[in-house]
Order: sequence, then C-alpha cells, then structure tokens
Amino acid sequence: MAANESRASAEEFKKRVTHYPDVPLTELVPGSNSHLVMGQRALVSFLTMSANSYFPPHRHEAEQIMIVVDGYMDEIIEGKLYRVKKGDVIVLPSNIEHGGRIREADCKVIDIFIPPRQDYLEKYQKTLEKIKKEKN
Repeated sequence: MAANESRASAEEFKKRVTHYPDVPLTELVPGSNSHLVMGQRALVSFLTMSANSYFPPHRHEAEQIMIVVDGYMDEIIEGKLYRVKKGDVIVLPSNIEHGGRIREADCKVIDIFIPPRQDYLEKYQKTLEKIKKEKN
C-alpha cells in the first residue's frame, strides 16, 4: 500500500516530537533525576532513581501511573511496601500517600501525571534557569 501522507517539515517535527534524552535532567529529590516532558494536560517523567536512594512519602493532586522499565524498588503506598519490578505498572489515584525505597540497583520508571505536577514544572524551570546562567 502506497503512503499518501506528506512528510512533516522540520518545524512541524520539532513542534510535535521530543527526543527525551535531550531534555535536561531535573533533580526531583536527592538521587532521583528526570527528563520531564510536558503537554497541556499531562506530564511524563523519564526517571532514574539511584541505588540506595529514597523518595519520601508524599501526596499530590495528580493521578500517577508509574511504569517500571528497569530494575526494581519497594513502592510505599499508604504505609505498605509493594515490591515492583521491570514490567509492573502502578496506578496511584489523586492524593494517595506514596513514596519509594530504591535498593541496591538503580530503578528506571516512566511516570505519567494528569494534570501536570506544578512542583515538577517549577523544578524544571529552575533547571533551565541554572543552565542559562552557566552558559553566560
């Protein structure tokens, strides 16, 4: 079957496609750094949590879907440990208390937040400002 679609221009491609490794890393908590990609109604976090680090229990308005893409961790949900590994998907409703203990190996996850987390947007903005200052 022949393709009927025309190829996107460089401008169109840049408007729609992000190569997430090119997005600057933002430190979310010590030992946890993320490439944050934002849309109008969602935020995606390509997160690496370093071995032996800790994501303190917290709550946020955004619903969160976490996909473990490499390694494992102990997710803490409402005071209970859930050992999650590569391929597991965690669905966290709005305002549920959760955090994580990363054990002896790094853990990589993709987090999807709807709506975008304002605190992450602010951290990302500070990262961009720091990079801009370092370039000058």
